[in-house]
Amino acid sequence: MMQSMPVGKYLLHSMYGNNHAHLDRDVFGIHFRSPIGLAAGIDHNGELIDAWSAAGFGFAEVGSITSHTQGSTPHPHLFRLKADHALLNRAEIESAGVEQVIENIKRRHSRIVVGGNITKNTTTAREDAPREYLRLFRPLYQYVDYFTVNICCNSTENQFVPTDKEEIMAILTPLFEFRRGQNQYRPILLKISPDMSDEQIDLMTDIMLDTPLDGIVATGGTTGRYGLDKSATQMHELGRTAGTLSGTPLKSRAIEVVKRIYVRSKGTYPIIGCGGISTAEDAKAMLDAGATLVQICTEFIYNGGKAIRRINLGLDELLNKPEPSGTPAKATDTAEEATTTTEKATTTANTQPLKAE
Repeated sequence: MMQSMPVGKYLLHSMYGNNHAHLDRDVFGIHFRSPIGLAAGIDHNGELIDAWSAAGFGFAEVGSITSHTQGSTPHPHLFRLKADHALLNRAEIESAGVEQVIENIKRRHSRIVVGGNITKNTTTAREDAPREYLRLFRPLYQYVDYFTVNICCNSTENQFVPTDKEEIMAILTPLFEFRRGQNQYRPILLKISPDMSDEQIDLMTDIMLDTPLDGIVATGGTTGRYGLDKSATQMHELGRTAGTLSGTPLKSRAIEVVKRIYVRSKGTYPIIGCGGISTAEDAKAMLDAGATLVQICTEFIYNGGKAIRRINLGLDELLNKPEPSGTPAKATDTAEEATTTTEKATTTANTQPLKAE
């Protein structure tokens, strides 16, 4: 592929790369040249890390990574809902396995920040999940800059979305213990679903506050079907099917989840905001809600590298633009207001997924 060759990387950088004065930042001890990153789900195996750097991303999250190879879904599984600028994904997680991912990461030359998004194989029993996350965490530790523990695997009927504190702590605790024995510190974040209730989101935040967890990635895709008025005919043709929705319909809920976490944690922990970000204004809204970094996925699939350049340029201008007098401060400072703003979204976010016939 052109993007894996030196000349391709040069062309990508000249077309889409950026060096904007107001975008770089330090988060959990790591320097990011831009807060705009690539979400997990595009580069499953870390094969194009240098290309993401050349394209202007501030960081790239590889994965989800599983302990052993997990093949592709045989039937059509990714549908573009163009009228609503959305995607419907009903695929199993595809991974070449942790050993191959490590080999791919070792071949990178750029200094872009790399996150490792880890999860269990679909066939792994739920009670064996803690052991499998640790089997991924240990060999990857020296090759990635931070970890995202993915607990929102909900793109098929065989979902893995734990919400019980005891089950989540069983996964996280061995990772914390392993990290304590290492010379280098790797931040650990938890990726959560937008379909969680407000009470469950508060629980995830409390886990972050009460443990060595370093932050939260909010959010993954939703199993809800709200916000698809323009794609009603296409959805009818697809029939009743499982899968997650990403893109513009998810933006409002993702921002509200980020805001809720920010308020409950009093802005003391990094949050990576993800869901429906397609413009610089969207990215700014996510940052204003309390996110420290932002990831995009659907917008990149639709518009490629030019979308990254556009968002970086626009965000740089917005961050350098003086706020008009009377502009509200970042996020809200009361949990009561956060509860009010997310009440409506929670009702729709709890919509049951459509089942495949």
